[in-house]
Amino acid sequence: MKTGFMSLVSVLALLMLVAEGVSAEEARMGAWVDEIVAVQEVSPAAAIARLKAGDIHIYVFGLTDPAIHRKIVGDPDLKYTQSFGWYTELSFNPVGPIFPGDGRLNPFAVPRMREAINWLIDRTYIAEEIFRGLAVPMYTALHPSFPDYARLAGVIRGVEIYYAHNPERARAVITEEMIKLGAELINEKWHYRGEPVELSILIRVEDERLRIGRHLAMMLEEMGFVVERLYRTAAEAAPIWIHGNPADGRFHIYTGAWIATAISRDQSGVFDLFYTPRGMSSPLWMAYKPSPEFDEVAGRLARRDFVSLEERSELFIRAIELSMRDSTRVWVANRVAFEPHRAEVEITSDLAGGISGSSLWALTARFVDRVGGRLVVAMPNILADPWSPIAGSNWIFDMMFIRATADDGLLPDPFTGLARPQRIESARVYIEEGLPVRKTHEWLDLKVVPEIEVPSDAWIGWCATAQRFITVGERYPEGLTARRKSVVYYPECLYQLKWHDGSYFSLADIVIGMILAFDRAKEESQIFDRAAVPAFEAFMKHFRGVRIVQESPLVIETYSDLYFLDAELNVSTWFPNYAQGPAPWHKLSLGILAEMNRELAFSSAKADYLGVEWMSYIAGPSMKILESRLREAIATAFIPYYPTMRKFVTAEEAVDRHKAMRDWHAEKGHFWVGSGPFYLQRAHPVERVVHLKRSPYFPDPAQEWMGFAEPWIAEVEVSGPRIITIGEDMEFEVKVTFRGNPYPIDGVDSVKYLVIDAIGDVAIVGNAEAVTDGLWRIMLTAEETAKLMIGSARLEVIVAPLLVSIPSSTALDLVAIP
Repeated sequence: MKTGFMSLVSVLALLMLVAEGVSAEEARMGAWVDEIVAVQEVSPAAAIARLKAGDIHIYVFGLTDPAIHRKIVGDPDLKYTQSFGWYTELSFNPVGPIFPGDGRLNPFAVPRMREAINWLIDRTYIAEEIFRGLAVPMYTALHPSFPDYARLAGVIRGVEIYYAHNPERARAVITEEMIKLGAELINEKWHYRGEPVELSILIRVEDERLRIGRHLAMMLEEMGFVVERLYRTAAEAAPIWIHGNPADGRFHIYTGAWIATAISRDQSGVFDLFYTPRGMSSPLWMAYKPSPEFDEVAGRLARRDFVSLEERSELFIRAIELSMRDSTRVWVANRVAFEPHRAEVEITSDLAGGISGSSLWALTARFVDRVGGRLVVAMPNILADPWSPIAGSNWIFDMMFIRATADDGLLPDPFTGLARPQRIESARVYIEEGLPVRKTHEWLDLKVVPEIEVPSDAWIGWCATAQRFITVGERYPEGLTARRKSVVYYPECLYQLKWHDGSYFSLADIVIGMILAFDRAKEESQIFDRAAVPAFEAFMKHFRGVRIVQESPLVIETYSDLYFLDAELNVSTWFPNYAQGPAPWHKLSLGILAEMNRELAFSSAKADYLGVEWMSYIAGPSMKILESRLREAIATAFIPYYPTMRKFVTAEEAVDRHKAMRDWHAEKGHFWVGSGPFYLQRAHPVERVVHLKRSPYFPDPAQEWMGFAEPWIAEVEVSGPRIITIGEDMEFEVKVTFRGNPYPIDGVDSVKYLVIDAIGDVAIVGNAEAVTDGLWRIMLTAEETAKLMIGSARLEVIVAPLLVSIPSSTALDLVAIP
């Protein structure tokens, strides 16, 4: 178990070991390599040639081309990692049905029109032909490679069958809805108010979405629409679909893609994320209007408003049904991707997010034959949006390098998604009796209790006018309870941690994050942002308080009605690593001052509303404004939220912090300060280059996170009779192995099976029983086989391991006879 980080004395002791004959690997502190240079390379073919030539060391992009894969496998100079987290979808503009600016028709303001696209597109063709077999069709928001898909396999399989490719059904729904909208079909083309109905598809060009967009355009043209194909790169598309106002009508459909940066063991929040305004603070999300029932169900799932797995499953089933009717997003495919690298490079890849999504990539990237050196990384896009820890760039390739500059209280296991301790020493989780929570690792304690009372001095709210916390005792004098209590214990050496500008970590760096959890969503705040309100309202539905029990060593209690199925995911650390990056309090101060003066805005939505620059801490017009605010901060010893923060920062400490930032900016030319294994040396948005250097302050031995070997992804084989006699017992065997060796029973969570009958319905669902390591048995009773119809059938098996969180599956074609 990792128990806190090394003291400065320990660091010096390790360095002295080199002189005593200890190897460079054992003595190395922080990152393995000395610097990382990130460059843009759009072409995968060119990237492979550059890898082969040694011009770059890693190409960070999930590839699916079998020809490139064969080339890598046959080349001793190259290797690759594999991931399952990248998935594609179609994002719809829901504004309308009339765009307010020019009166054009937007048919996709109608949910049934969006739903019809599920029948229109051919996901099987896309997976087999466009992705060349390196993808599987995806119909729902539940990722096919994550545990919840396996838990709900029977239900989801029914959805997949119902929404299978059926263009005639799509045509019938489209025709019905277009007529309702007042459109006419003239000469096989839809017209509205005498003009052809033109749809604009924003098509990304860097990957398979180019062909997906063309496929969709062709299908829509067959339905009678005129289609405008807008071919764009990520940087060109972002201002239109995610940052632009959807009411402007610049697109109808965007060929989107997402990557899960870590395995999601609990996908209860996906419907809230993808279908409601609470998901993101961008203008497109603000336009989402789910039905009242869907909004309620999505919200309940997101805040885990259920008391049993059975109730959870019922909510999931309803959410899946309602999400398909809503179809603000139509899911397309989940691809199995590979990322190539030079053979002399070693790196930890996340099973979901690959290298770009891995939280450990910067901690583990190394040359196998030496310590140090320069690592050159290429990817198809970088510096797409401004870097800001609050509502800044969320692009996967930006976040990859942002994570390299960040530290955290916990880090996700790249194979299971379970949290492991990084900066915290230990934790204890209290869960209300009856809730379905289990513990896997020993680094934390799990206690089940009848009731959890929230202390009266815990903070539960924020007065933006007085700039002070509101206690539970003030708001709930009669008392308050919670479903979950998280107690985090930080090590004594926490305050020896240094930020990249040389400032020492302090409790103020944590407290400002607690303030910002409330302040930006308060209308009385000087930095109020209406785009922050939906997520804040969702947060307050489950948040029950936070309490600093002890300042040194730091102990923090968090109370909430939100809980996760795994105890390891119920730990709240409050470590100052925000959704879009790390930030000490004095870094945030500059942005707060700029936004208070309406010169910059943290979020793109507010920047658009105010007509100001979207804040960037690394480059562009923001630099001059932040420079000015830094001078002000030094002159006034500025402490944000002074009535509260003054208890944690003195005026002298504030000036020292701001001067450290001044010196940092003078040397580096930017304001990006973190505490991770690398610091940002310089970002070049025009040239699309990011330069990172190894931080001298990072306190851990380089070997700390090197323990992840090959993931145990299960191999599954099912055998048994191919002919089922209806009304008779039938038995099948399931072999579960890894590299030919039996998979241990205690390493498997479940082996689920379902039988699809001759008309495509899910007729039988069940769980196989374990026989011995590597062997499971499926018993179909006479009563179950009596449900089958005469004709073809299919036995599908899904294995959900515990050692990795990626399910494996197989199938057996059957024939049912009387």
